[in-house]
Amino acid sequence: MSDKEVIVIDQFGAFLGRESGRIQIRYRNRRTRRPNEEGTEGKKTVEEYPFFKVERIVIASPGVSLSANLIQECVKHGIAIDFLSYGGRPYARLSSPELSGTVKTRREQILAYIDARGLEFARMVVKGKLGNQASILKYFAKYRKERDKETYNQIRQAVDEVEGISSQIFTCSGNPSNVDDDRQRLLSIEGRAGRIYWEVFTRLVPEEVDFEGREHRGATDPVNCLLNYGYGLLYAQVWGAIELAGLDPFAGFLHVDRPGKPSLVLDLIEEFRQQVVDRTVFGLVNRGYKPKMEEERLSDGARKEFARKILDRLEGQERYEGKTHKLRTIIQMQARHLAMFFRGERKYKPFIGSW
Repeated sequence: MSDKEVIVIDQFGAFLGRESGRIQIRYRNRRTRRPNEEGTEGKKTVEEYPFFKVERIVIASPGVSLSANLIQECVKHGIAIDFLSYGGRPYARLSSPELSGTVKTRREQILAYIDARGLEFARMVVKGKLGNQASILKYFAKYRKERDKETYNQIRQAVDEVEGISSQIFTCSGNPSNVDDDRQRLLSIEGRAGRIYWEVFTRLVPEEVDFEGREHRGATDPVNCLLNYGYGLLYAQVWGAIELAGLDPFAGFLHVDRPGKPSLVLDLIEEFRQQVVDRTVFGLVNRGYKPKMEEERLSDGARKEFARKILDRLEGQERYEGKTHKLRTIIQMQARHLAMFFRGERKYKPFIGSW
């Protein structure tokens, strides 16, 4: 598999252009004048990357400029450009339409919505999410078995509850005429397990860390800001995998269709949130990491540092179908397997990470 790089631009005022077959990034330096020293305001830092070594570009800051020549060259090399808000919410994506030109796959994906394939995939989405929630809870528990027996028992009880709820995903009717009712039942199952999972997660975060529970948009505490930003980076990775597999990112099966909402991205991301983002955030805060906050959001430096942690986690190895692969490779393989499932070439099995 490819070892191409993901470039994250998180500094206001950066400019991206094409220069001699390379991506050139110019950053404006801040004033660094000291007594009796020449100031550096107005000077620029330059970074360069060969196009063939870049997988995608993530623009995670306002005030970033891109040249038309750069965009054209990115299209030629199949490099997508994702745009995230300051808090990590994806709002746009530039990519070549040729990346998703597999007509047969898309036709079968649309038809799957009204037959048994659609419900089967929706079940697998929930199974994968709950399976990974249970796996991460077991990961939390294994280091507490000897030193904190009470907490260990509480976590194991939560694992049993999540796994018990997961067993209910096959109680849906399976009748395509009841697809909306079955979807709502699956969302209810997902919600009940999620409440248990986040209650344990919240309880295990150190008391000195400001975290009272999971919040989505508008969060101002460090842990939720890290989670939201991490999910945004993961979201971009999953979207790219879906496009490369020839799937329609807007035709989902568990999440409700809505104009402008990439429902399939929201479906597929569910089996990776815990292993890529939750585990990374939990590990950082329990090792005493305190990201710098500015105006109730992550500072530029904190966002840059945390983005590197998420990208490192995506490079981490996990067991998958009897072999060891990088997590970002597993995401791509799962998207391809989903396309094959819609075409009737194989069954779809969610990825559930180790603990």
